[in-house]
Amino acid sequence: MSGIPVGISTCLLGKEVRHDGGHKHSRYCTQVLSKHFEFCSICPELEVGLGVPRPAIHLREHEDGLHLIESKGTKDHTQPMQDFIQQVLPSLENLRGYILMAKSPSCGMERIKIHNAEGAFMHRDGRGMFADALMKAYPLMPVEEEGRLHDDMLRENFIERVFAYDDWMQNVAGDQLTKQSLLEFHQRHKFTLLAHSEKIYRQLGPMLADLKSEPLAQIAERYIHGFMEAMTQKVSRGSHVNAMQHLLGYLKDGMSAEEKTVLLEQIEAYRRGEIPLVVPMTLLRLAQRKEPVDYLHTQKYLTPYPDELGLRNNV
Repeated sequence: MSGIPVGISTCLLGKEVRHDGGHKHSRYCTQVLSKHFEFCSICPELEVGLGVPRPAIHLREHEDGLHLIESKGTKDHTQPMQDFIQQVLPSLENLRGYILMAKSPSCGMERIKIHNAEGAFMHRDGRGMFADALMKAYPLMPVEEEGRLHDDMLRENFIERVFAYDDWMQNVAGDQLTKQSLLEFHQRHKFTLLAHSEKIYRQLGPMLADLKSEPLAQIAERYIHGFMEAMTQKVSRGSHVNAMQHLLGYLKDGMSAEEKTVLLEQIEAYRRGEIPLVVPMTLLRLAQRKEPVDYLHTQKYLTPYPDELGLRNNV
């Protein structure tokens, strides 16, 4: 089985395509994520013919918008970059996520330096030209910078979003869309939604209660925008505890009093920050395996991504 298609800045794969002839090899991407993701790599600056090595470029603010100009000099690469972006964007619609190189005037996701028309530094609120176009063209697609993947919470959140988005794209989007496929997706992700945002969880359920109120494609579009917005929200310990207690409500009939006590103790220990999420979650999964409850059988919250990624060991 091939991996989930995910875009990535070429330099993160160890390719020497940076302006100085170097790379920014991410071993986490090439040694861990590559077992689950099939990477599609792009270096926009290389693609527009800037070569390696090449003069450093930065973003300058002109009256007609941002320009991509060589840091030392006035050579403008804006039009070739925009032409490349327009050409490549349609080919990326199949991707389920994107990992970008930070601080790049083409690929940086946030806090990119912006200069004035003369080249003097103004502020650091910009976004790389390619990254900006990508995120506007595919607002649902999970996008993250490689450096931020060193943060346990951000890494877990990004990878969970990629797997959820892949589920949507494979089983609901486009030709797959039926009332049943939409309802089943919601069912699979109910506890995940509850953990990420109880507020959006409460909005999306009623949205699916009457699937004849408007065209199904419109409902699905509103639903997935709300769903992916919820997924970007980091889950607090309290929210995980709330979701796990809801799960426990379905499992308690098949558990002995002692098993239930141990599980509740572990949930409380997690709430206090004494143990990682994997501990109470493993006990919940064992309880579900021992006395299977059909409603929980497909719940993505119990296994949102492959266990070998070990993401819940650190959150």
